[in-house]
Amino acid sequence: MSAATRGRFSWTVAAPLAGLVVLAASWGRHPGDAVAAVLAVFLVAAILAAVHHAEVVAHRVGEPLGSLVLAVAVTVIEVGLILTLMLSGSGKDTSTLARDTVFSAVMITTAGIVGLSLLVAAWRHGLARFNPEGSGSSLATVIALASVTLVLPRFTTSAPGPEFSPSQLAFAAVASVALYALFVFTQTVKHRDFFLPVGPETDLDADDHADPPTTRDALVSLGLLVTSLVVVVGLSKVESPPIERGVSALGFPPSSVGVAIALIVLLPESIAAVRAAASGRTQISLNLAYGSAMASIGLTIPTLALVKIWISDPLVLGLEPMQIVMLAVVSIVSVLTVVPGRAKTLNGGVHLVLMAAFLFLSVKP
Repeated sequence: MSAATRGRFSWTVAAPLAGLVVLAASWGRHPGDAVAAVLAVFLVAAILAAVHHAEVVAHRVGEPLGSLVLAVAVTVIEVGLILTLMLSGSGKDTSTLARDTVFSAVMITTAGIVGLSLLVAAWRHGLARFNPEGSGSSLATVIALASVTLVLPRFTTSAPGPEFSPSQLAFAAVASVALYALFVFTQTVKHRDFFLPVGPETDLDADDHADPPTTRDALVSLGLLVTSLVVVVGLSKVESPPIERGVSALGFPPSSVGVAIALIVLLPESIAAVRAAASGRTQISLNLAYGSAMASIGLTIPTLALVKIWISDPLVLGLEPMQIVMLAVVSIVSVLTVVPGRAKTLNGGVHLVLMAAFLFLSVKP
């Protein structure tokens, strides 16, 4: 093992472990601005370590299964964060927390991560190439899940307000699990080739030429990946009071705090997607983006449906009118982007403008 490899290995192991210690020491406390700045350093280190370990695991299991690793891992812990905030709301209204978090994840992935990946790939390789059959299937699943779980509650009449009745919530949960499971089967078994990188511009870097890591190394990286993601989500929660103070000082609405935390939690996937796009593997970038959106809905809604059996707090899932318009626009644009199987820098720019509109309207609704 070279000195560079040992150095890379040591920091990627030390970062999540040190972050876990810092998280344990800071959990339940309200850090000042100076301490929050120090915690932010550990947060960034954990994000970079998560990207590295996700790539190690993905290299071992191969594509497209590797693309599911980071998406599902982040979403599982994201669901835990939502439940933690809902069950310990400290008197705050958390009825729209799940809706805002899931909607933010959908917009960040389909507009932000996709847009940045297409822009990087097209800028570097002339055109961003991907498989329209696989990407189209992913996008259709995201749109269907978002429509059933986030749009329909705004128009149902069995329960007051933009909420599902118990039976409607149960149906949405079962439908989400079934659709997500069917997609995973399609992506990893039935039509695996639809989700593999395509195009002559695909560059195989040193990691692709190297032999896959051993099973032991992959398992170690999987454990460190989960540890890193726990640190990312946990420190995001610890950092939320300073973020809330900053949001309040700027005059932004409280809901923008959830958007800021969602951006932090999705950073590992964003970095991994952009790195894949830079090497010409745009399909992997789209797998990460759409897979994250699907996992966010397909895991969060069923979990909340189960938890709703034991808690009586309201669960508002129906989007606001402006959010529905944003979801509809990004869905239409995404379809037009995916159908040709290749994209220009303009396509990436269009998605990023929608991302910017989402962020701006989140702080200035």
